[in-house]
Amino acid sequence: MNQYPSIFNDVMGPVMRGPSSSHCAASLRIGRICRDLADEKLEDVLIEFDPNGSLATTHKSQGSDMGLFGGFLGWEANDERLADSESALEAAGIRAKIEITDIHADHPNTYQLTLTNAEETHRITAISTGGGMIEVIAIDGNEVSMAGDFFETVIYVKSTGDLAKIKKFILDQEFTFDDLILHDSAIPFIEIKSQQFPGQELLKKLQSLEQVTSIKKISPVLPVLSRKGIMVPFITCEEMLVYNQDKHLPLWELAAHYESARGSIPVDEVIRKMTSIVHIMQDAIDTGLRGTKYDARILGAQSVNFKKQLEDHKLIGGDTNNLIIMYVSAVLEVKSSMGVIVAAPTAGSCGVVPGAVIGTAKGLGKSEDEIVKAMLVAGLIGVFISAHATFAAEVGGCMAECGSGSGMAAAAIVSLVHGTLEQSISAASVALQNSFGMICDPVANRVEAPCLGKNVMAATNALSCANMSLAQYDHVVPLDEVIQAMNEVGNAIPNTLRCTSLGGLSTTKTSKALEEKMNKTFYKIC
Repeated sequence: MNQYPSIFNDVMGPVMRGPSSSHCAASLRIGRICRDLADEKLEDVLIEFDPNGSLATTHKSQGSDMGLFGGFLGWEANDERLADSESALEAAGIRAKIEITDIHADHPNTYQLTLTNAEETHRITAISTGGGMIEVIAIDGNEVSMAGDFFETVIYVKSTGDLAKIKKFILDQEFTFDDLILHDSAIPFIEIKSQQFPGQELLKKLQSLEQVTSIKKISPVLPVLSRKGIMVPFITCEEMLVYNQDKHLPLWELAAHYESARGSIPVDEVIRKMTSIVHIMQDAIDTGLRGTKYDARILGAQSVNFKKQLEDHKLIGGDTNNLIIMYVSAVLEVKSSMGVIVAAPTAGSCGVVPGAVIGTAKGLGKSEDEIVKAMLVAGLIGVFISAHATFAAEVGGCMAECGSGSGMAAAAIVSLVHGTLEQSISAASVALQNSFGMICDPVANRVEAPCLGKNVMAATNALSCANMSLAQYDHVVPLDEVIQAMNEVGNAIPNTLRCTSLGGLSTTKTSKALEEKMNKTFYKIC
């Protein structure tokens, strides 16, 4: 996997529908890669999940099936048809079969897919690494590493002895690529990573060679591409402080510097991209507060009543805090009703950052420009977490999702009120420290309860930690060390408490009864 996360790939995104980025958006991206590998001619797909992973118990209720099916159909993660992807798949004549079997998976979010049509069969193994990010780790018995951030050209050859010949042929052409990798299993192929696909003329030349059996073009699924020799100005908080010693830049500008270098895009484009993200977040809040309806969920539109009680002055004081609670609730309700949200850093924690930052901004009368800059700060804290820990609850518990969101939001709030760079970092450190050990135990296998409460807790924790840092509280442990410790704690949490629905509230009598009721009365893929 890429060691340099992108704010818009790994942290503030994807823009999506569905209950879980680790399940819905990630599986859709995997499905899109499968579709490309099969030349858009999928007929039969065998989907295998390991019984010891998270997907065996959550693949239907948390949207893995929905995402995969949408990906097989070539849809985007925010497509309004996603809830009906199973029936659309059947209408397209694609037959999907799911089996729970021992595939000897090392990662809890492992997909093994066998793709068949009248002409060929391929097998893909891929993992969801958190927050909608993926890695294809094997194709047709060959170890690969595809994160969906390159244009990938896969050239199948007749035998391993042909690999060197085809490699030489490619090197003799006028085509610039980032990497060329030879894969020499029983089904050998050459993998080319590049910024664009080879031109039609070169593809025709390759296809005409007797050694070449087929050529596959796998399009990127991430918004920001990678490239050979990526250089970023820093990748830890400590490195950032050293970089900034003679520059004295605010944290939002450092975030823009990082993403500009990471994505090879101008700073003004970084700002435009984040402005677009803020608009989607604000729209999710507004949509939620108007009321949402959806059958296959546990919690109804509770933020609407919160808004009424707030306007009628029937809630305990603390206007900004109450705005945060209301905004967090609204975003979570949009997610649970299959509306469009930004997974920031995940769908399961999608209310924390927009609720905390936009809620605070609304309470203080801040401008959109100030919100955008604060979101860049949140994104940079997320980069440090993504690079050195995880956003996947299946790997680190809810600490990895809501805990990360809380640290990101705390730093952003400090920036929003023009606190110092050091105070933002301090707020992030304390917010993460307060989140250690949060488990992931969704009731009835849905990402709703206790997820809403944990989102609210994480967002209000962010506000409290922001105020603590503004009051010069001592965070004691540097942010980099907190992130490292957080990763170690996540690895120590039992598997049953990491989004497998095998522990905590997931196993209560009420949770099981709710799950059975929902399955019987209005079960639909969500």
